Amino acid sequence: MHFSRREILKGMGAAGITPLLTSACSSSSGGDSGMMLPDLPELPEYQWDGPIGLENLFEHGVASGDPLPEGVILWTRVTSEGSEPVEVWWEMALDADFRERTAQGTFTTDASRDFTVKVDVPGLVWGRNYYYRFAAQGRWSPLGRTRLAPKSNETSKLRFGVCSCANYALGYFYGYRHMAERADLDAIIHLGDYYYEYGNDPDDAEQLRALEPPHETVTLDDYRKRFSQCRRDPNLRELHRQTPFIVVWDDHETANNSWMGGAENHTSPDPDCQQPCDPEGEGDWSDRVAAARQAFFEWIPIRDNPGQKLYRNLRYGDLAEIIMLDTRIEGREEQLGAPAFPTDEPNLPDQILGVEQQAWLFEQLENSSAKWKVLGNQVLMSLWKLAPGTYGNDDQWQGYKARNDLMSFVRDNQISNVVVLTGDVHSSWAMDVTIDDGSYTEQMRDAAVAVEFVAPGISSPPGIPPEVAEIFARESHVRDYENERRGYLILDLQIEKAQSDWFLLDGVREGEGNQALWASWAVMDGQRGLVEMSGPEEDNADAPDLAPA
Repeated sequence: MHFSRREILKGMGAAGITPLLTSACSSSSGGDSGMMLPDLPELPEYQWDGPIGLENLFEHGVASGDPLPEGVILWTRVTSEGSEPVEVWWEMALDADFRERTAQGTFTTDASRDFTVKVDVPGLVWGRNYYYRFAAQGRWSPLGRTRLAPKSNETSKLRFGVCSCANYALGYFYGYRHMAERADLDAIIHLGDYYYEYGNDPDDAEQLRALEPPHETVTLDDYRKRFSQCRRDPNLRELHRQTPFIVVWDDHETANNSWMGGAENHTSPDPDCQQPCDPEGEGDWSDRVAAARQAFFEWIPIRDNPGQKLYRNLRYGDLAEIIMLDTRIEGREEQLGAPAFPTDEPNLPDQILGVEQQAWLFEQLENSSAKWKVLGNQVLMSLWKLAPGTYGNDDQWQGYKARNDLMSFVRDNQISNVVVLTGDVHSSWAMDVTIDDGSYTEQMRDAAVAVEFVAPGISSPPGIPPEVAEIFARESHVRDYENERRGYLILDLQIEKAQSDWFLLDGVREGEGNQALWASWAVMDGQRGLVEMSGPEEDNADAPDLAPA
């Protein structure tokens, strides 16, 4: 289907979106609306007269990510027969037929970056919705669709898919497929555990798919191969093709229960060991993290930055500030090492973010003028208690003194409309984020500091015993939970409320994957406690068309 810029602008007006106005523009761009936009640039056409490349040259598909109001990251990878560099053409357009092209360029990739292509496209001023594609060696990639972030007051409604924890071996990615069928998502917020580092386990009856490489991922080559396998999954490929991603990592992109100096699932060299132990272990931890970080920035459509830090913020006009945190590697100190500990434990480690990232977070929260401050976060910020005076799970925020620092900062500075998005625990929770000082009760829910929406795993199985989850859920700040099914949530942001709708699956084996609404919870503008809603938000009828196959 082809839409002219006039039709696109008319649709943007119906959706309450005002495109960027410029002084150097063409009157033909605005049509009857009177809006003036720049002329489309004159761009060259792709040409190739050499040997035709492999039929599966673009077997990993295409992707986009980290949208800005005037730019976005485009990604693909070429499957090359040799080691020579490959020049890749890219182009963007306002329509799926590429009659109204807006940007074009080339990118040369090689083995040093695993033949991945990542282009940061700036200067897009013709609207919010785009199509893109790549070409190399006479082959065209699949067609991709992406959406930019709005500027200032251009929109009064945003919608995000939110997910985490995709274990390739233990289930099919049906949640990705369902989100890919939704045309009205502005982006996918992926909260980590994009893949798992584990190797094949012949004793695990639950393993459904064999892994590449078959062993645990430790080296750069290992991490690249695991990324490659996951990105060939048809459901993940399709979701990346249709919707931009905003991604941060959790622990399994390096190793289970990681922190800045090591991980539970990492064995360090031990030259003094006695046989049969392994004196080499899995190598130096910093080398393993560097390998995982390099592969992550190669394979994920994330904007490069000095030091390749993952924490960052993305502004979605006046409506939302998306603040992505790295609670794993950037500054996290080692966990206490206790599955249960007193609520007044004096020996808790200090930092889960690190001093620099914590100061940056406080600055973002204090200075943001957006209606909603959305924290993309890995581990639970709400409290889980095993008994009065006893917390469970030292890997979460409650296992660090920094939690009280953040809670006090938000409360003392009267920062409102903070929404926390969390993954990691393979289950669904709707919770009020509280300070454990007695101020929050069922009668005083407005004493909460923020709200938290927890996304279930895409395929990772539940890890909390049902009887333990039931104990956690007895606390009054836990408004609802579901501990059995996989799926995802849809975050709907409007001026008057932020709502989460959870969609859960009947299973992740072959022949399963049917979804159903589980629950809908929201927080109203200026309030601090969740309220249950009667149903999900309606689909956005003005969404742009999905990219055709």
